[in-house]
Amino acid sequence: MPTPSSPRPAAFGMLVLMLVLAALDQTILSTAAPVMARELPGHWPIAWVFSAYLLAATVVITPYGRLADLWGRKPVLLLAIGLFVLGSLACGAATDLRQIVLARALQGTGGGGLMTLSLLAVADLYPPEQQGPRKALLGATYGVATMFGPLAGGTLVQGLSWHWAFWINVPLAALAAAVLARTLPAPKAPAPAARGTVDLLGALLLALALVALLLATQQARLGLPAWATAGLLAALGVKCALGFLWRQRRARHPLLPLSLFARPAYAAAATIALATGVALYAAVAFVPQYLQAGLQLSPTASAWHLAPLMAGLTLAAVASGRLLRAQWATATLARLASAAMLLAFALMGAAVRWWPDAPLALSVALLPLGAGLGLAFPVVTAVAQRSAPAQHLGVAMAVPVMLRSLGGAFGVALLAALLAHDVAAQLPQLPGPQAWRGAYAHGLQQVFGGGMAAALLAWLASRWLPARRAVAAAG
Repeated sequence: MPTPSSPRPAAFGMLVLMLVLAALDQTILSTAAPVMARELPGHWPIAWVFSAYLLAATVVITPYGRLADLWGRKPVLLLAIGLFVLGSLACGAATDLRQIVLARALQGTGGGGLMTLSLLAVADLYPPEQQGPRKALLGATYGVATMFGPLAGGTLVQGLSWHWAFWINVPLAALAAAVLARTLPAPKAPAPAARGTVDLLGALLLALALVALLLATQQARLGLPAWATAGLLAALGVKCALGFLWRQRRARHPLLPLSLFARPAYAAAATIALATGVALYAAVAFVPQYLQAGLQLSPTASAWHLAPLMAGLTLAAVASGRLLRAQWATATLARLASAAMLLAFALMGAAVRWWPDAPLALSVALLPLGAGLGLAFPVVTAVAQRSAPAQHLGVAMAVPVMLRSLGGAFGVALLAALLAHDVAAQLPQLPGPQAWRGAYAHGLQQVFGGGMAAALLAWLASRWLPARRAVAAAG
Protein backbone atom coordinates (compact mmCIF):
# COMPACT_ATOMS: atom_id res chain seq x y z
CA MET A 1 0.00 0.00 0.00
CA PRO A 2 1.29 3.50 -0.75
CA THR A 3 2.58 5.57 2.14
CA PRO A 4 1.34 9.12 2.78
CA SER A 5 4.39 10.46 0.96
CA SER A 6 3.87 8.19 -2.03
CA PRO A 7 3.28 9.97 -5.35
CA ARG A 8 0.52 7.51 -6.24
CA PRO A 9 -2.41 9.46 -4.73
CA ALA A 10 -1.35 12.67 -6.49
CA ALA A 11 -0.90 10.88 -9.81
CA PHE A 12 -4.22 9.06 -9.49
CA GLY A 13 -5.94 12.33 -8.59
CA MET A 14 -4.64 13.91 -11.80
CA LEU A 15 -5.85 10.91 -13.83
CA VAL A 16 -9.29 11.48 -12.32
CA LEU A 17 -9.06 15.18 -13.22
CA MET A 18 -8.19 14.44 -16.85
CA LEU A 19 -11.02 11.95 -17.09
CA VAL A 20 -13.39 14.59 -15.72
CA LEU A 21 -12.26 17.08 -18.39
CA ALA A 22 -12.65 14.46 -21.14
CA ALA A 23 -16.16 13.60 -19.93
CA LEU A 24 -17.21 17.24 -19.55
CA ASP A 25 -16.03 18.04 -23.05
CA GLN A 26 -18.37 15.46 -24.54
CA THR A 27 -21.52 16.99 -23.03
CA ILE A 28 -20.66 20.55 -21.95
CA LEU A 29 -21.47 21.86 -25.44
CA SER A 30 -24.96 20.38 -25.44
CA THR A 31 -26.24 23.60 -23.82
CA ALA A 32 -23.54 25.93 -25.19
CA ALA A 33 -23.88 24.92 -28.87
CA PRO A 34 -27.16 26.78 -29.55
CA VAL A 35 -25.59 30.02 -28.26
CA MET A 36 -22.49 29.40 -30.41
CA ALA A 37 -24.72 28.86 -33.45
CA ARG A 38 -26.33 32.28 -32.90
CA GLU A 39 -23.09 34.16 -32.25
CA LEU A 40 -20.67 32.60 -34.76
CA PRO A 41 -20.95 33.39 -38.49
CA GLY A 42 -20.67 30.70 -41.14
CA HIS A 43 -22.71 27.94 -42.74
CA TRP A 44 -21.08 24.83 -41.29
CA PRO A 45 -23.60 22.77 -39.24
CA ILE A 46 -23.31 23.41 -35.50
CA ALA A 47 -23.82 19.67 -34.94
CA TRP A 48 -20.31 19.24 -36.34
CA VAL A 49 -18.80 20.59 -33.10
CA PHE A 50 -19.77 17.16 -31.76
CA SER A 51 -18.93 15.18 -34.90
CA ALA A 52 -15.49 16.74 -35.44
CA TYR A 53 -14.39 16.02 -31.88
CA LEU A 54 -15.74 12.48 -31.91
CA LEU A 55 -14.33 11.63 -35.35
CA ALA A 56 -10.86 12.86 -34.43
CA ALA A 57 -11.04 10.95 -31.16
CA THR A 58 -12.15 7.85 -33.04
CA VAL A 59 -9.19 7.94 -35.43
CA VAL A 60 -6.56 8.32 -32.71
CA ILE A 61 -7.78 5.90 -30.04
CA THR A 62 -6.11 2.78 -31.40
CA PRO A 63 -2.88 4.58 -32.47
CA TYR A 64 -2.60 5.89 -28.92
CA GLY A 65 -2.84 2.36 -27.61
CA ARG A 66 -0.14 1.23 -30.01
CA LEU A 67 2.13 4.18 -29.15
CA ALA A 68 1.67 3.42 -25.45
CA ASP A 69 2.98 -0.10 -26.12
CA LEU A 70 6.01 1.32 -27.94
CA TRP A 71 6.89 4.43 -25.91
CA GLY A 72 5.20 3.80 -22.55
CA ARG A 73 2.02 5.30 -21.16
CA LYS A 74 3.55 8.37 -19.52
CA PRO A 75 4.92 10.20 -22.60
CA VAL A 76 1.88 9.31 -24.71
CA LEU A 77 -0.52 10.54 -22.02
CA LEU A 78 1.41 13.81 -21.76
CA LEU A 79 1.26 14.14 -25.56
CA ALA A 80 -2.53 13.66 -25.47
CA ILE A 81 -2.89 16.30 -22.74
CA GLY A 82 -0.78 18.75 -24.76
CA LEU A 83 -2.94 18.32 -27.86
CA PHE A 84 -6.07 18.65 -25.75
CA VAL A 85 -4.82 21.96 -24.33
CA LEU A 86 -3.89 23.31 -27.78
CA GLY A 87 -7.29 22.34 -29.12
CA SER A 88 -9.05 23.98 -26.17
CA LEU A 89 -7.15 27.23 -26.75
CA ALA A 90 -8.00 27.14 -30.47
CA CYS A 91 -11.69 26.49 -29.73
CA GLY A 92 -11.89 29.40 -27.32
CA ALA A 93 -10.25 31.72 -29.86
CA ALA A 94 -12.45 30.66 -32.82
CA THR A 95 -14.35 33.43 -34.61
CA ASP A 96 -16.56 31.46 -37.01
CA LEU A 97 -18.16 28.03 -37.31
CA ARG A 98 -15.49 26.64 -39.61
CA GLN A 99 -12.75 27.53 -37.14
CA ILE A 100 -14.59 26.02 -34.19
CA VAL A 101 -15.20 22.75 -36.06
CA LEU A 102 -11.54 22.45 -37.08
CA ALA A 103 -10.38 23.38 -33.58
CA ARG A 104 -12.66 20.73 -32.12
CA ALA A 105 -10.98 18.18 -34.38
CA LEU A 106 -7.61 19.21 -32.94
CA GLN A 107 -9.00 18.98 -29.43
CA GLY A 108 -10.37 15.52 -30.23
CA THR A 109 -6.92 14.26 -31.20
CA GLY A 110 -5.93 14.86 -27.59
CA GLY A 111 -9.21 13.97 -25.92
CA GLY A 112 -9.33 10.62 -27.72
CA GLY A 113 -6.37 9.43 -25.70
CA LEU A 114 -7.44 10.64 -22.28
CA MET A 115 -10.03 7.94 -21.49
CA THR A 116 -8.03 4.93 -22.63
CA LEU A 117 -4.62 6.16 -21.46
CA SER A 118 -5.94 7.15 -18.02
CA LEU A 119 -7.19 3.61 -17.50
CA LEU A 120 -3.94 2.13 -18.81
CA ALA A 121 -1.87 4.40 -16.55
CA VAL A 122 -3.49 2.83 -13.49
CA ALA A 123 -1.46 -0.29 -14.29
CA ASP A 124 1.74 1.77 -13.89
CA LEU A 125 0.69 2.91 -10.41
CA TYR A 126 -0.84 -0.15 -8.75
CA PRO A 127 -0.41 -3.94 -8.77
CA PRO A 128 -3.13 -5.98 -10.50
CA GLU A 129 -5.03 -6.80 -7.30
CA GLN A 130 -5.44 -3.07 -6.54
CA GLN A 131 -6.40 -1.89 -10.02
CA GLY A 132 -10.03 -3.02 -10.12
CA PRO A 133 -11.49 -0.62 -7.51
CA ARG A 134 -9.54 2.31 -8.95
CA LYS A 135 -10.69 1.63 -12.49
CA ALA A 136 -14.24 1.40 -11.15
CA LEU A 137 -13.75 4.78 -9.47
CA LEU A 138 -12.54 6.25 -12.76
CA GLY A 139 -15.62 4.89 -14.50
CA ALA A 140 -17.95 6.30 -11.87
CA THR A 141 -16.17 9.67 -12.05
CA TYR A 142 -16.62 9.68 -15.82
CA GLY A 143 -20.36 9.13 -15.42
CA VAL A 144 -20.79 11.84 -12.78
CA ALA A 145 -18.79 14.35 -14.84
CA THR A 146 -20.88 13.54 -17.90
CA MET A 147 -24.00 14.17 -15.85
CA PHE A 148 -22.87 17.68 -14.88
CA GLY A 149 -21.57 18.61 -18.36
CA PRO A 150 -24.77 20.26 -19.65
CA LEU A 151 -25.26 22.18 -16.40
CA ALA A 152 -21.65 23.36 -16.42
CA GLY A 153 -22.03 24.51 -20.03
CA GLY A 154 -25.24 26.40 -19.30
CA THR A 155 -23.75 28.08 -16.23
CA LEU A 156 -20.60 29.18 -18.10
CA VAL A 157 -22.59 30.51 -21.05
CA GLN A 158 -24.89 32.58 -18.87
CA GLY A 159 -22.29 33.73 -16.35
CA LEU A 160 -19.34 34.32 -18.69
CA SER A 161 -19.42 33.20 -22.34
CA TRP A 162 -19.24 30.02 -24.39
CA HIS A 163 -15.47 30.57 -24.79
CA TRP A 164 -14.99 29.51 -21.17
CA ALA A 165 -16.42 26.07 -21.93
CA PHE A 166 -13.01 25.53 -23.58
CA TRP A 167 -10.68 27.86 -21.72
CA ILE A 168 -11.51 26.27 -18.37
CA ASN A 169 -9.66 23.16 -19.60
CA VAL A 170 -6.33 24.96 -19.98
CA PRO A 171 -5.20 25.62 -16.37
CA LEU A 172 -6.62 22.34 -15.09
CA ALA A 173 -4.99 20.25 -17.83
CA ALA A 174 -1.70 22.11 -17.39
CA LEU A 175 -1.77 21.31 -13.66
CA ALA A 176 -2.46 17.64 -14.40
CA ALA A 177 0.37 17.47 -16.93
CA ALA A 178 2.85 19.02 -14.49
CA VAL A 179 1.94 16.61 -11.68
CA LEU A 180 1.85 13.52 -13.91
CA ALA A 181 5.23 14.42 -15.42
CA ARG A 182 6.72 14.26 -11.90
CA THR A 183 4.75 11.37 -10.40
CA LEU A 184 4.07 8.77 -13.10
CA PRO A 185 6.77 6.07 -13.28
CA ALA A 186 9.24 6.26 -16.15
CA PRO A 187 8.21 4.07 -19.10
CA LYS A 188 9.63 0.58 -19.30
CA ALA A 189 11.14 -0.95 -22.42
CA PRO A 190 8.40 -2.66 -24.45
CA ALA A 191 8.18 -6.42 -24.50
CA PRO A 192 9.58 -8.04 -27.66
CA ALA A 193 6.07 -8.96 -28.80
CA ALA A 194 4.99 -5.32 -28.57
CA ARG A 195 7.85 -3.89 -30.61
CA GLY A 196 7.26 -2.73 -34.12
CA THR A 197 5.78 0.26 -35.89
CA VAL A 198 2.50 2.10 -35.82
CA ASP A 199 0.25 1.40 -38.79
CA LEU A 200 0.27 4.96 -40.15
CA LEU A 201 -1.20 3.92 -43.49
CA GLY A 202 -4.11 2.29 -41.71
CA ALA A 203 -4.68 5.41 -39.61
CA LEU A 204 -4.58 7.60 -42.75
CA LEU A 205 -7.08 5.40 -44.61
CA LEU A 206 -9.41 5.41 -41.62
CA ALA A 207 -9.21 9.21 -41.30
CA LEU A 208 -9.87 9.72 -45.02
CA ALA A 209 -12.83 7.33 -44.94
CA LEU A 210 -14.46 9.04 -41.97
CA VAL A 211 -13.90 12.60 -43.25
CA ALA A 212 -15.17 11.79 -46.76
CA LEU A 213 -18.30 10.10 -45.45
CA LEU A 214 -18.97 12.95 -43.03
CA LEU A 215 -18.61 15.54 -45.80
CA ALA A 216 -21.00 13.52 -47.95
CA THR A 217 -23.76 13.91 -45.35
CA GLN A 218 -23.63 17.74 -45.56
CA GLN A 219 -22.25 18.37 -49.07
CA ALA A 220 -25.09 20.67 -50.10
CA ARG A 221 -24.61 23.02 -47.11
CA LEU A 222 -20.84 23.44 -47.20
CA GLY A 223 -20.31 25.23 -50.49
CA LEU A 224 -17.86 22.63 -51.75
CA PRO A 225 -16.58 22.71 -55.35
CA ALA A 226 -19.06 21.45 -57.94
CA TRP A 227 -16.96 18.35 -58.64
CA ALA A 228 -17.11 17.28 -54.97
CA THR A 229 -20.56 15.74 -55.22
CA ALA A 230 -22.13 13.76 -52.40
CA GLY A 231 -21.88 10.63 -54.53
CA LEU A 232 -18.18 11.12 -55.18
CA LEU A 233 -17.45 11.78 -51.50
CA ALA A 234 -19.46 8.74 -50.45
CA ALA A 235 -17.66 6.57 -53.01
CA LEU A 236 -14.28 7.86 -51.81
CA GLY A 237 -15.26 7.15 -48.21
CA VAL A 238 -16.35 3.60 -48.99
CA LYS A 239 -13.20 2.96 -51.03
CA CYS A 240 -10.95 4.20 -48.20
CA ALA A 241 -12.94 2.15 -45.69
CA LEU A 242 -12.42 -0.98 -47.78
CA GLY A 243 -8.75 -0.05 -48.10
CA PHE A 244 -8.53 0.25 -44.33
CA LEU A 245 -10.02 -3.23 -43.87
CA TRP A 246 -7.63 -4.64 -46.49
CA ARG A 247 -4.71 -3.03 -44.69
CA GLN A 248 -5.79 -4.44 -41.32
CA ARG A 249 -5.77 -7.96 -42.74
CA ARG A 250 -2.20 -7.60 -43.96
CA ALA A 251 -0.45 -5.24 -41.52
CA ARG A 252 2.03 -6.84 -39.15
CA HIS A 253 0.79 -4.63 -36.32
CA PRO A 254 -2.77 -3.64 -37.30
CA LEU A 255 -4.60 -0.82 -35.58
CA LEU A 256 -7.71 -3.00 -35.46
CA PRO A 257 -7.14 -6.79 -35.40
CA LEU A 258 -10.10 -8.08 -37.40
CA SER A 259 -9.78 -11.46 -35.71
CA LEU A 260 -11.48 -9.92 -32.68
CA PHE A 261 -14.75 -9.70 -34.59
CA ALA A 262 -14.69 -13.43 -35.35
CA ARG A 263 -15.69 -13.87 -31.70
CA PRO A 264 -19.51 -13.48 -31.55
CA ALA A 265 -19.56 -11.99 -28.05
CA TYR A 266 -16.98 -9.37 -28.94
CA ALA A 267 -18.74 -8.48 -32.20
CA ALA A 268 -22.00 -8.09 -30.26
CA ALA A 269 -20.37 -5.83 -27.66
CA ALA A 270 -18.84 -3.70 -30.42
CA THR A 271 -22.23 -3.34 -32.12
CA ILE A 272 -23.88 -2.31 -28.86
CA ALA A 273 -21.12 0.28 -28.31
CA LEU A 274 -21.83 1.74 -31.75
CA ALA A 275 -25.57 1.86 -31.07
CA THR A 276 -25.17 3.54 -27.68
CA GLY A 277 -23.08 6.28 -29.29
CA VAL A 278 -25.92 7.05 -31.69
CA ALA A 279 -28.50 6.95 -28.89
CA LEU A 280 -26.58 9.21 -26.50
CA TYR A 281 -25.88 11.98 -29.00
CA ALA A 282 -29.32 11.81 -30.58
CA ALA A 283 -30.48 13.32 -27.29
CA VAL A 284 -27.48 15.41 -26.23
CA ALA A 285 -27.00 17.19 -29.57
CA PHE A 286 -30.62 17.99 -30.47
CA VAL A 287 -32.82 18.26 -27.38
CA PRO A 288 -31.07 21.39 -25.95
CA GLN A 289 -31.35 23.16 -29.30
CA TYR A 290 -35.12 22.56 -29.30
CA LEU A 291 -35.46 23.70 -25.69
CA GLN A 292 -33.48 26.90 -26.28
CA ALA A 293 -34.36 27.91 -29.84
CA GLY A 294 -37.87 26.46 -29.93
CA LEU A 295 -39.15 26.93 -26.38
CA GLN A 296 -36.91 29.93 -25.53
CA LEU A 297 -35.42 28.35 -22.40
CA SER A 298 -32.14 29.66 -21.04
CA PRO A 299 -28.99 27.51 -21.37
CA THR A 300 -29.07 26.74 -17.64
CA ALA A 301 -32.77 25.81 -17.72
CA SER A 302 -32.25 23.53 -20.71
CA ALA A 303 -29.33 21.91 -18.86
CA TRP A 304 -31.56 21.07 -15.91
CA HIS A 305 -33.98 19.37 -18.31
CA LEU A 306 -31.14 17.05 -19.34
CA ALA A 307 -30.47 16.10 -15.71
CA PRO A 308 -32.71 12.97 -15.82
CA LEU A 309 -30.63 11.62 -18.71
CA MET A 310 -27.34 12.02 -16.89
CA ALA A 311 -28.72 10.94 -13.51
CA GLY A 312 -30.20 7.79 -15.03
CA LEU A 313 -26.93 7.04 -16.80
CA THR A 314 -24.83 7.38 -13.64
CA LEU A 315 -27.14 5.45 -11.32
CA ALA A 316 -27.74 2.65 -13.83
CA ALA A 317 -24.01 2.30 -14.52
CA VAL A 318 -23.38 1.72 -10.81
CA ALA A 319 -26.27 -0.76 -10.68
CA SER A 320 -25.03 -2.56 -13.79
CA GLY A 321 -21.58 -3.03 -12.25
CA ARG A 322 -23.14 -4.52 -9.13
CA LEU A 323 -25.39 -6.82 -11.14
CA LEU A 324 -22.40 -8.06 -13.14
CA ARG A 325 -20.58 -8.82 -9.89
CA ALA A 326 -23.74 -10.60 -8.72
CA GLN A 327 -23.36 -12.89 -11.77
CA TRP A 328 -26.20 -11.56 -13.88
CA ALA A 329 -25.97 -12.65 -17.51
CA THR A 330 -24.63 -9.96 -19.84
CA ALA A 331 -27.29 -10.83 -22.43
CA THR A 332 -30.06 -10.13 -19.90
CA LEU A 333 -28.59 -6.77 -18.93
CA ALA A 334 -28.09 -5.79 -22.57
CA ARG A 335 -31.71 -6.61 -23.41
CA LEU A 336 -32.94 -4.56 -20.47
CA ALA A 337 -30.74 -1.68 -21.60
CA SER A 338 -32.01 -1.87 -25.18
CA ALA A 339 -35.65 -2.03 -24.06
CA ALA A 340 -35.18 1.05 -21.86
CA MET A 341 -33.62 3.01 -24.74
CA LEU A 342 -36.37 1.94 -27.12
CA LEU A 343 -39.04 3.02 -24.62
CA ALA A 344 -37.30 6.36 -24.06
CA PHE A 345 -37.19 7.32 -27.73
CA ALA A 346 -40.83 6.30 -28.17
CA LEU A 347 -41.78 8.53 -25.21
CA MET A 348 -39.68 11.44 -26.54
CA GLY A 349 -41.33 11.16 -29.94
CA ALA A 350 -44.76 11.22 -28.26
CA ALA A 351 -43.72 14.19 -26.10
CA VAL A 352 -42.73 16.46 -29.00
CA ARG A 353 -45.77 15.40 -31.01
CA TRP A 354 -48.51 15.69 -28.41
CA TRP A 355 -46.98 18.11 -25.86
CA PRO A 356 -44.54 20.26 -27.86
CA ASP A 357 -44.84 23.17 -25.39
CA ALA A 358 -44.21 21.02 -22.29
CA PRO A 359 -40.45 20.56 -21.77
CA LEU A 360 -41.09 18.54 -18.61
CA ALA A 361 -42.63 15.70 -20.67
CA LEU A 362 -39.49 15.54 -22.82
CA SER A 363 -37.29 15.73 -19.75
CA VAL A 364 -39.04 12.83 -18.01
CA ALA A 365 -38.70 10.71 -21.16
CA LEU A 366 -34.91 11.13 -20.98
CA LEU A 367 -34.70 9.16 -17.73
CA PRO A 368 -35.13 5.67 -19.25
CA LEU A 369 -32.65 6.60 -21.98
CA GLY A 370 -30.03 7.38 -19.35
CA ALA A 371 -30.89 4.16 -17.53
CA GLY A 372 -30.48 2.12 -20.70
CA LEU A 373 -27.15 3.70 -21.55
CA GLY A 374 -25.92 3.25 -17.99
CA LEU A 375 -26.82 -0.44 -18.02
CA ALA A 376 -25.13 -0.97 -21.39
CA PHE A 377 -21.75 0.74 -20.84
CA PRO A 378 -20.37 -1.69 -18.18
CA VAL A 379 -21.70 -4.67 -20.13
CA VAL A 380 -19.74 -3.65 -23.21
CA THR A 381 -16.55 -3.18 -21.18
CA ALA A 382 -16.93 -6.50 -19.35
CA VAL A 383 -17.65 -8.52 -22.50
CA ALA A 384 -14.80 -6.88 -24.44
CA GLN A 385 -12.35 -7.69 -21.66
CA ARG A 386 -13.49 -11.28 -21.21
CA SER A 387 -13.78 -12.26 -24.85
CA ALA A 388 -10.49 -10.83 -26.16
CA PRO A 389 -7.22 -12.79 -26.26
CA ALA A 390 -4.48 -11.56 -23.93
CA GLN A 391 -2.21 -10.32 -26.74
CA HIS A 392 -4.96 -7.97 -27.99
CA LEU A 393 -6.42 -6.89 -24.66
CA GLY A 394 -5.36 -3.24 -24.93
CA VAL A 395 -6.79 -2.63 -28.38
CA ALA A 396 -9.83 -4.77 -27.56
CA MET A 397 -10.67 -2.39 -24.71
CA ALA A 398 -10.09 0.66 -26.91
CA VAL A 399 -12.26 -0.46 -29.84
CA PRO A 400 -15.64 -0.10 -28.05
CA VAL A 401 -14.64 3.43 -27.00
CA MET A 402 -13.73 4.13 -30.62
CA LEU A 403 -16.98 2.70 -31.96
CA ARG A 404 -19.06 4.63 -29.43
CA SER A 405 -17.40 7.83 -30.63
CA LEU A 406 -17.92 6.77 -34.25
CA GLY A 407 -21.60 6.08 -33.62
CA GLY A 408 -21.96 9.48 -32.00
CA ALA A 409 -20.14 11.29 -34.79
CA PHE A 410 -22.01 9.75 -37.70
CA GLY A 411 -25.27 9.54 -35.77
CA VAL A 412 -25.19 13.30 -35.17
CA ALA A 413 -24.18 14.07 -38.76
CA LEU A 414 -26.81 11.85 -40.39
CA LEU A 415 -29.57 12.82 -38.00
CA ALA A 416 -28.70 16.52 -38.45
CA ALA A 417 -29.07 16.11 -42.22
CA LEU A 418 -32.39 14.31 -41.76
CA LEU A 419 -33.61 16.98 -39.35
CA ALA A 420 -32.62 19.85 -41.66
CA HIS A 421 -34.39 18.23 -44.61
CA ASP A 422 -37.56 17.63 -42.61
CA VAL A 423 -37.63 21.16 -41.16
CA ALA A 424 -37.20 22.67 -44.63
CA ALA A 425 -40.08 20.55 -45.93
CA GLN A 426 -42.40 21.39 -43.02
CA LEU A 427 -41.83 25.16 -42.75
CA PRO A 428 -43.99 26.19 -45.76
CA GLN A 429 -46.89 24.16 -44.36
CA LEU A 430 -46.90 25.78 -40.91
CA PRO A 431 -48.10 29.40 -40.82
CA GLY A 432 -47.53 31.84 -37.99
CA PRO A 433 -44.62 32.93 -35.80
CA GLN A 434 -44.29 29.47 -34.26
CA ALA A 435 -43.70 27.75 -37.60
CA TRP A 436 -40.03 27.00 -36.91
CA ARG A 437 -40.81 25.43 -33.53
CA GLY A 438 -43.48 23.22 -35.06
CA ALA A 439 -41.21 22.18 -37.93
CA TYR A 440 -38.35 21.42 -35.55
CA ALA A 441 -40.64 19.37 -33.29
CA HIS A 442 -41.75 17.38 -36.34
CA GLY A 443 -38.14 16.86 -37.39
CA LEU A 444 -37.22 15.68 -33.90
CA GLN A 445 -39.66 12.81 -34.34
CA GLN A 446 -37.46 11.62 -37.22
CA VAL A 447 -34.36 11.98 -35.02
CA PHE A 448 -35.97 9.95 -32.25
CA GLY A 449 -36.95 7.37 -34.85
CA GLY A 450 -33.25 7.04 -35.64
CA GLY A 451 -32.62 6.56 -31.93
CA MET A 452 -35.20 3.77 -31.85
CA ALA A 453 -33.43 2.07 -34.74
CA ALA A 454 -30.15 2.23 -32.79
CA ALA A 455 -31.83 0.72 -29.71
CA LEU A 456 -33.30 -2.06 -31.84
CA LEU A 457 -29.85 -2.79 -33.27
CA ALA A 458 -28.47 -3.10 -29.73
CA TRP A 459 -31.29 -5.48 -28.81
CA LEU A 460 -30.59 -7.69 -31.82
CA ALA A 461 -26.86 -7.74 -31.03
CA SER A 462 -27.55 -8.80 -27.43
CA ARG A 463 -28.65 -12.21 -28.75
CA TRP A 464 -24.98 -13.06 -29.33
CA LEU A 465 -23.88 -12.18 -25.81
CA PRO A 466 -23.32 -14.93 -23.23
CA ALA A 467 -26.66 -16.05 -21.82
CA ARG A 468 -25.02 -17.65 -18.79
CA ARG A 469 -23.92 -15.94 -15.62
CA ALA A 470 -21.18 -13.32 -15.92
CA VAL A 471 -18.62 -15.06 -13.70
CA ALA A 472 -19.05 -18.29 -15.57
CA ALA A 473 -18.54 -16.47 -18.84
CA ALA A 474 -15.42 -14.91 -17.51
CA GLY A 475 -13.91 -18.27 -16.89
